Amino acid sequence: MISSLSSQTIGILGGGQLGLMLLQAAIDWNLRVHILDPDAEAPCRHLATSFQQGSLTDYDTVYQFGQSVDVLTIEIEKVNVDALEALEREGKKVYPQPSVIRTIQDKRVQKQFFRDHNLPTADFILTDDRGHVTQFTEFLPAFHKLGRDGYDGRGVQRIASADEVHKAFDAPGVLEKAVDFNKELAVIVGRNERGEMMTFPTVEMVFHPEQNLVEYLFAPAEIPEAVNQQAQDIARQTAEAFGIVGLLAVEMFLTKDGDVLVNEVAPRPHNSGHHTIRANVTSQYEQHWRAILNLPLGDTTAYQPAAMVNLLGEPGHTGPARYEGFEQLLGMPGVFPFLYGKAITKPFRKMGHVTVMDTDLERLRQKVAEVKQCVRVVS
Repeated sequence: MISSLSSQTIGILGGGQLGLMLLQAAIDWNLRVHILDPDAEAPCRHLATSFQQGSLTDYDTVYQFGQSVDVLTIEIEKVNVDALEALEREGKKVYPQPSVIRTIQDKRVQKQFFRDHNLPTADFILTDDRGHVTQFTEFLPAFHKLGRDGYDGRGVQRIASADEVHKAFDAPGVLEKAVDFNKELAVIVGRNERGEMMTFPTVEMVFHPEQNLVEYLFAPAEIPEAVNQQAQDIARQTAEAFGIVGLLAVEMFLTKDGDVLVNEVAPRPHNSGHHTIRANVTSQYEQHWRAILNLPLGDTTAYQPAAMVNLLGEPGHTGPARYEGFEQLLGMPGVFPFLYGKAITKPFRKMGHVTVMDTDLERLRQKVAEVKQCVRVVS
């Protein structure tokens, strides 16, 4: 089997930073990976076996690209699922499966899936438009989420009271009850064709207060073992319910009452697993390859406690990217920067990340604070 890996061609829909880190893991095994991305300057353009510029949502483009490879996967959910389903019907290996992607693409369908499969999640109401939201003022405070195309905090609006209903999206969405939580957690699950599963240690995410995207995280999460086991079990149950082949990142709330609720899921490598490249025996990117190629899943044990800090474009800066404080960063012990090869920075654009490791949790937190202070992405 191993000798045949390099004879297979693998396609990735998407050539951003997740695709870049998948490629870096693929190089270790001499995998031939082809990339489709709409951006001619995508981070993956130089590392891939071949790079094709094209739309991920155009049926013919995706279908023809899929015809040229043996195994097809994704690094982003916004892809043409009709084309993937056609390829799957013709016998092409498409992982994660198109049915999984279709369910997760629409937050309305995703939330209903949680409810239908008895997965714990916040109470919610499916809404058709802004006018429909006005009928549920007694349900507030809540978050209104666009059904489709929300990403990295876009397409999410907090509505505290009836006076703020005008903030609701005038499109199909889900009105999700605001959860009084202590922490936001995530567990990444790898699952192969044989149904073997392996979870990564639970992480604790801290979100940017304005942009609603991960600013930094700690691994493992500082939670009681009973809560950790609950999060791990729920993540496994969620992956099993989907029957996914590949990776599933399960984001969860730890409520102030001690309950663990599923927030959202992503069927691919995820921001909550970047640190695993240095901090774990097997990275999430290698695990993705193991899962979709139906290989034995790798050991997810952590070498030591770790953190991950996202390098976001500074507010007020748009243009050619410069990394201020990079030399100072490289002088810190146990600190590993990863830059995504994006030539242009924009406010809050993900430009890279820094993995921080230490055997002492207090020193780890101090290092994270230092990293946040020392490096800035400016134009």
